[in-house]
Amino acid sequence: MSEDEERPCPSDLTGGATAKARNCCFNAAVTGGSVSGGGIFHFSPHPDQVLENVLENVLCFLTDRRDRNAASLVSKSWYRAEALTRSEVFIGNCYAISPARITARFKRVTSVTIKGKPRFADFSLLPPDWGAHFTPWASVLGDSYRGLEKLYLKRMSISDDDLALLARCFPSFKELVLVCCDGFGTSGLAIVARDCRQIRVLDLIESEVSDDEVDWISYFPENKTCLESLSFDCVESPVDFEALEKLVIRSPSLKRLRLNRFVSITQLYRLMVRAPQLTNLGTGSFGTSVLIDEPEPDYASAFAACKSVVCLSGFREIAPEYLPAIYPVCCNLTSLNFSYAANINTEQFKSVISRCHKLQVLWVFDSVCDEGLEAVAATCKDLREIRVFPIEAREDADAPVSEVGLLAISEGCRKLKSILYFCQRMTNAAVIAMSKNCTDLVVFRLCIMGRHLPDHVTGEPMDEGFGAIVKNCKKLTRLAVSGLLTDKAFSYIGQYGKLVRTLSVAFAGNSDLALKYVLEGCPKLQKLEIRDCPFGDLALRSGLHHYYNMRFLWLSSCRVTLQGCQEIANQLPRLVVEVISGDDEEGNETSEHVNTLYMYRSLDGPRADVPSFVQIL
Repeated sequence: MSEDEERPCPSDLTGGATAKARNCCFNAAVTGGSVSGGGIFHFSPHPDQVLENVLENVLCFLTDRRDRNAASLVSKSWYRAEALTRSEVFIGNCYAISPARITARFKRVTSVTIKGKPRFADFSLLPPDWGAHFTPWASVLGDSYRGLEKLYLKRMSISDDDLALLARCFPSFKELVLVCCDGFGTSGLAIVARDCRQIRVLDLIESEVSDDEVDWISYFPENKTCLESLSFDCVESPVDFEALEKLVIRSPSLKRLRLNRFVSITQLYRLMVRAPQLTNLGTGSFGTSVLIDEPEPDYASAFAACKSVVCLSGFREIAPEYLPAIYPVCCNLTSLNFSYAANINTEQFKSVISRCHKLQVLWVFDSVCDEGLEAVAATCKDLREIRVFPIEAREDADAPVSEVGLLAISEGCRKLKSILYFCQRMTNAAVIAMSKNCTDLVVFRLCIMGRHLPDHVTGEPMDEGFGAIVKNCKKLTRLAVSGLLTDKAFSYIGQYGKLVRTLSVAFAGNSDLALKYVLEGCPKLQKLEIRDCPFGDLALRSGLHHYYNMRFLWLSSCRVTLQGCQEIANQLPRLVVEVISGDDEEGNETSEHVNTLYMYRSLDGPRADVPSFVQIL
């Protein structure tokens, strides 16, 4: 089931709600009512009891977690009713609250989402053994939430033993999604496949899975399965294809299937013939097929038979001669992910994208060049999200996309809401044009890979371009800035970025004033990521009023001192202040400036699993 679909309330909160209300009123009437001459009860239930009863029935239909959090703050009655009716729990930072506090408050939870390491861990800016272990959560959840059905983990370390506990403790377990996780292997997956008999979703996304030489696919039950989604494109080990094919045949409800690079295009053909009902397909390698004394299958006919496919990804390798096989599904595609297709060139990409008139989401490498992005602009008028990744993520690399491609997208894709764009050169004019053409932007992440690069036409800083984005895009909630930026750009962000929740900054700013503008001007700011900027203690102190309202602040390779960090810790005792040493250091910071500062709010104080290279102030 898609993460974006509305999830129904638990059965004990819907079908039984009316009966529960009747019983509650009847009990109140018996204890506090009176009887008339005709023997008829006159009900006079306690007002607070009626209110809580009504609240429980109403709050079942409140699904957004922020709305629920707001409702819980109204009064003690609302707080209790909201806790009783909450079926989904979202933990944005695994160290912000203890598992015991969660289970003590929320008793009827069936779905849990937990996020662990900060995002900069993806860029090797955090030592791999920093923490974010799922084990403490697994033991508490196993004891308290026997009815747990869904678990979503991101940037967490989860062991095979943890997976075994999930399979053992949750008899109704249905969905497991692991994004950017590590610590487990094919042995743990085998336990989940064997023991979670009601599993509907098993999605492994950009996770590190160790090869234990266990054929985990063959551990699924031999009878009909409930599988709706199976994603293992990140698994860097072969699977038994015969077992996989039989599993697909036994899974008539399967809608999403994402294969790893060890599945050949010939094997993909066999799977597509078996599962024409697929809506989301990850193709595996899509490279040259090795067939001995066998005719080449008609791959295009297999794609043509899969009339329901709307999301296409994979393409770990692309043999150009096979690319036309996907043409039959292009007209229905709403999502296309070419972010692993490093060898696709401009002409090949254009031959595909010119057929994708319904496309809403596109991920692609910059190998398609500006000309490829111009083809996107000419065809994909309904595009809502685009990500353009670099083939070579080096500062001195020659990126084949520039302001030309960005300008084309802004002019041709006016419905755009989210963009991530890596390039080596940019102009203020192109960014300003995007701010005017795509006013519905919610996410704008422009990554100019060279340090302190100005507008390559005028030589001016990129201040006016980013200023236009925050000024004209009134719905903006996420912003990543780069290039040559002065304090003026940050004054624009503080003045106009009133809805910005996530801000990422690298190699920018002149002084402490830049960060002061942001911390004092962005009331909704939740996540602030900064690296290699000239921000020191004065800038850090300017956010004292706001840190308790933020999820986290990350500062690496800046000018913050240990004394400055200690002052923050002293003034905000409920804020966890972690000082993380560099690769060549262990224990306490010895240089003038700390290597990395990671601060986050916590209801339960500092964590217990502190590694030697982390100092908590």
